[in-house]
Amino acid sequence: MNNQLDANDAIQITSETLKRVLDYSTDEIYIIDRNHKIVYVNKVCERHYGVTPSTIIGRDNKELFHEGYWGPIITPMVFERKKPVHTIQDTYLGAKLMTTAIPILEDDKIEYVIFTSQEIHHYRMMEKPTKLFDQKETEDSRHNPDFIANSPEMKKTLQLCRKIAAVDSTVLIKGESGTGKSILANYIHQLSNRTGSFFTISCASIPDALLESELFGYAPGAFTGAKKDGKQGLIELADKGTLFLDEVGEIPLQLQAKLLHVLQDKEIIPVGGNETRKVDIRIITATNQDLDDMVRQKQFREDLYYRLNVIDIDLPPIRKRKEDLVPFIHHFLYKFNRMYQLNKVIAKDCLDLLTAYEWPGNVRQLENVMERLVVTSDDIIQIDDVPDLIKHSSQLKSSIISSGTLDSAVEHLKKNMIRSSFHQYRSSRKVAADLNISQSKASKLIRQYCEDLRK
Repeated sequence: MNNQLDANDAIQITSETLKRVLDYSTDEIYIIDRNHKIVYVNKVCERHYGVTPSTIIGRDNKELFHEGYWGPIITPMVFERKKPVHTIQDTYLGAKLMTTAIPILEDDKIEYVIFTSQEIHHYRMMEKPTKLFDQKETEDSRHNPDFIANSPEMKKTLQLCRKIAAVDSTVLIKGESGTGKSILANYIHQLSNRTGSFFTISCASIPDALLESELFGYAPGAFTGAKKDGKQGLIELADKGTLFLDEVGEIPLQLQAKLLHVLQDKEIIPVGGNETRKVDIRIITATNQDLDDMVRQKQFREDLYYRLNVIDIDLPPIRKRKEDLVPFIHHFLYKFNRMYQLNKVIAKDCLDLLTAYEWPGNVRQLENVMERLVVTSDDIIQIDDVPDLIKHSSQLKSSIISSGTLDSAVEHLKKNMIRSSFHQYRSSRKVAADLNISQSKASKLIRQYCEDLRK
């Protein structure tokens, strides 16, 4: 009996099966045709670029470069040489890739180019760091890591910022704490034509008595302890540039009148001085307070509010930017891996857990949690590494969505809390103390939910 299969009898792999297999690759596989059209990319692209394959397949490869997803571009070299090309690329999320581009020829003409990319983790082993990719090289800088904009809300916000950057109108940025209002203000300044520097001050962090001198400066001998030569304030230092006033609602009423004068007449009078000084300044402000209500309560000047609110931008919280969550998670993973010379990866179920959380502290909270996870986890970041508050909240939300009933959601959460606690402490006494329940109840729940963990 012939045990060898004839070639015609070999098992055939369908295209769908092949795609599913390639999605398990740890390397990125990316294919373009002779017209630079993207014809295939595996799921690793989501880790590198924060987008799913379906959103980029069919697009022009050059468009993704111009939109800042990665760089430098190597396709011109491949089409010119018609030979394999190797280079190091950086993605906007912070991944550093060793990329190989291999042309497939037919009659000495390129039919396809296959790119394979592996992440470079050992940065210290590189002989010398080279600046390969500058965001300013791209035509569209919406993919700066500080402003991941896959969500429609952020795309719309950054589009507005690009429109208003060229003018000097005042801007009021509204949004919850941790959404990145100061970063957005600096982004507008960087896109502008202003030649001066960008200065920022938190109006809530400086006592009322000092805020005026910090903003307007003071004349020589203005008060006891003043410098003999006086001091320039931030408004004057920001001449030809931009001044960002964070938490503008905290400015005391008596100082609001002086700020209004700056906006109207473009001049200041230092504390203790009597001479005016002209300034060319753009002011951007931000608040997480309801200034409309503060105006009604006579806590904020109405005329100043209208001066500040010529252009208003609502910066959405991250819970309304679900398309940006996975890219942010990978961006911070790359960032802290690089910072601490580590090579951590995140498990799929852990990634799903983090994306189910509402993140009330927004991007700032997410960044802090990702740093903790990178530092404290083993090689693979697992659900057990996630802080309990996030873990239990996300699990409750997931169970409600999947079950549709409150009873089953509570049951699911109770089971996960017991299993998580028992996995960590291994005794009913410690579980009881951890969950603030009686030991008899802890023992009963452990028998109910943790039999497999007790073996």
